[in-house]
Amino acid sequence: MQKRGNHPGKQGGGKCQFMDSVADLLDPVPIPASPPERLRRLSVAEWERFHGDGFLVFRQLLPAAVREQMLAVTLDGVEQEIGPVEYEAELHYPGAPASLAAEGGRTIRRLKQAHSRHSVFTQWLCDRELTDRLADLLGPRVVMPLAHHNCIMTKQPKFSSDTGWHQDVRYWAYQRPDLISVWISLVPERVENGCLRVIHGSHRMSFDRSRFDDSLFFRGNLPENQAVIANAVPVELDPGDVLFFHAKTLHSASRNHTTLTKYSAVFTFRAAENLPVPGTRSAELPELLLP
Repeated sequence: MQKRGNHPGKQGGGKCQFMDSVADLLDPVPIPASPPERLRRLSVAEWERFHGDGFLVFRQLLPAAVREQMLAVTLDGVEQEIGPVEYEAELHYPGAPASLAAEGGRTIRRLKQAHSRHSVFTQWLCDRELTDRLADLLGPRVVMPLAHHNCIMTKQPKFSSDTGWHQDVRYWAYQRPDLISVWISLVPERVENGCLRVIHGSHRMSFDRSRFDDSLFFRGNLPENQAVIANAVPVELDPGDVLFFHAKTLHSASRNHTTLTKYSAVFTFRAAENLPVPGTRSAELPELLLP
């Protein structure tokens, strides 16, 4: 795996046309006319399902031994509060403690920079079971940004929060919105402990700006949005299952209503030619070129 520095705003001698992150929320993603002539790992049906639905689950893609090591690193990071971390109280989502000083205020929401926490993450990110699937969807040269996701989500009991409906591209700035997030289940994920909910085909829908709030959450109080949200489905996962979802797929999650913490590792990927916008958060950190 090769580490790449920040990218200039030009490619192939011409200017890059960078995406507008707000406008990109509103416009649908075009579906490629056909899959690559030769798919490395996906079936044609899987390729079509991802592009049609905006998400795809691979059952037991993560080997048990790898999952157990990732979970051990995660448990140690939470117990020892190994930084960098993000606390629930810092985001003020519904259900989160009011401040770091409040009861439960130091409840960890995520362990940041997962890639650098242990070699087990890097090793699996180079596994052909993963990289071939990403190449089938993004193209032969795949890059993993370190500035986005690259974390372990720790949805804890009692003080976890609700995450509203959103598209991940609201945070990011690239030439195109065609990025894929990979969500790795380290423990069972069910409706009760706050598994992700997604909306089929939402990456291909057009929306007016007024349908999002000031923080670019999809507004649940609008009748036209409620009709979309009514089609949401939970993505329940077993340990070792892996969810791929498009950066424009609307998704949300409730707080954890059980007594056990839910752990998930999350990474994001792009095609090598889909460069970050210079001067934005997306261009702040080096990136990894997958083998």
